[in-house]
Amino acid sequence: MSSWSRKAGFAGVAIFAATAYAVAQMPDHARMHQQMNSGAPGQQQMMPQDGVRGQTMHGQHGMMMGGEISGQPPTMPGQEAFGTIQEIVRTLEADPTTDWSKVNIAALREHLIDMDEVTMRAVATERPLDNGVEIAVTGTGRTLDGIKRMVPAHVHELSHLGWSAKTEDLPNGVKLIVTSTDAKQVTKLRALGFMGIMVQGAHHQQHHLMMAKSEFSH
Repeated sequence: MSSWSRKAGFAGVAIFAATAYAVAQMPDHARMHQQMNSGAPGQQQMMPQDGVRGQTMHGQHGMMMGGEISGQPPTMPGQEAFGTIQEIVRTLEADPTTDWSKVNIAALREHLIDMDEVTMRAVATERPLDNGVEIAVTGTGRTLDGIKRMVPAHVHELSHLGWSAKTEDLPNGVKLIVTSTDAKQVTKLRALGFMGIMVQGAHHQQHHLMMAKSEFSH
């Protein structure tokens, strides 16, 4: 091999190495454009049609920003009571027989506040009985108001499940007593405790709709 050929070869290797190093130092975004726009001299690089090119660039940008864009709209309301009211309003709107002169969404909102207060802030002191469980549910302020409205109203629903239930007033709350003649049910009642007993039955959702329509109240 001639001296000139060897020098040309060394020069080519040096240029290639320098180019590769420069590309490696580029940010990802710049490197992508460099790769898209590069091509052999005198050749026209194949590019997708405008619509496909726009979609490709959009998808690449989405992946660069942290993941592919799914295109699915968000569905979560962001807050449970907000979502419940939204569901009830949509149900009323879908019903052509809805009498809007009787609809009272404010009453439903107050009930949902009661539910939050009783679920999250009431104090439930449980005492096992031979045939069931006795629970002193107490609180102050808005929590006490929710206890007085919700717990006695739930007694009627518990009777449909084959349990005997009653409430007694306390200065700062309500005493809930739930019993059964079935030993297995007694074990279940003790395991459920206050909130487990309160969530029994599938009436809550229907009651929410009835409240909104002014057909039911505590």
